[in-house]
Amino acid sequence: MSAGHAHKLYRHARTPVHALPPHCKIAAVLAFVLTVVATPREAAWAFALYAVLIAAAAAAARIPVAFLLRRLLIEIPFVAFALLMPFVVPGEQVHVLGLSLSGPGLWGAWNVLAKGTLGVAASVVLASTTELRSLLLGLQRLRMPPLLVQIASFMIRYGDVVTDEMRRMRIARESRGFTARGVRHWGVLAKSAGALFIRSYERGERVHLAMVSRGYTGTMPVTDDTPATRTQWTYAAALPLAALAVCLTGWTLT
Repeated sequence: MSAGHAHKLYRHARTPVHALPPHCKIAAVLAFVLTVVATPREAAWAFALYAVLIAAAAAAARIPVAFLLRRLLIEIPFVAFALLMPFVVPGEQVHVLGLSLSGPGLWGAWNVLAKGTLGVAASVVLASTTELRSLLLGLQRLRMPPLLVQIASFMIRYGDVVTDEMRRMRIARESRGFTARGVRHWGVLAKSAGALFIRSYERGERVHLAMVSRGYTGTMPVTDDTPATRTQWTYAAALPLAALAVCLTGWTLT
């Protein structure tokens, strides 16, 4: 992957958050999410403090509020699932706005919404301040299995390639007067999917041979071997340590 291959979530800026090594940020976000998940759902004030911590990190990274909120729309399926829980989870019924809802279902919906939203927000901050290549190198530094890192890198790298191939095939079909309007056209679409698979497989073989001929040994080259300093680890640990303090307080008061 080239260093210039940036994803849509990434926002280039010169901030202390952007400057942190990727493996420090990945470890910090993972620790933060685990702490949020471990927090008792009854401590509603704790989740408000977590949101303040995420907002502070986003402000330090100069991430606009509108940008962060738009990226949170990815959790809409989880929101829909959470909204159904008060109606389908058995348990003691409570009346809210004239509706008879399940008490355990309401707590479950709150649990999913609060923790899910905070986890997605933390992931958006991470993705907005770290390029894809840096994320993969960070996972490699954290001793993630190299094969998984390679699969992720190729998936990210060639996802756009496959998408472009699909677009060209669609244009070719439409230029010949084809428009899918019903079940009778599924056969053509199935043949197109098969052709796309074969083309992608053949291109993958060509790319692999080209990489091997250029010295590829199965791992990504590490261009920067400088280890993270103690100061950088301290900055990265500020978020999960503050969250841990909130979590422990929540368990104490609950």
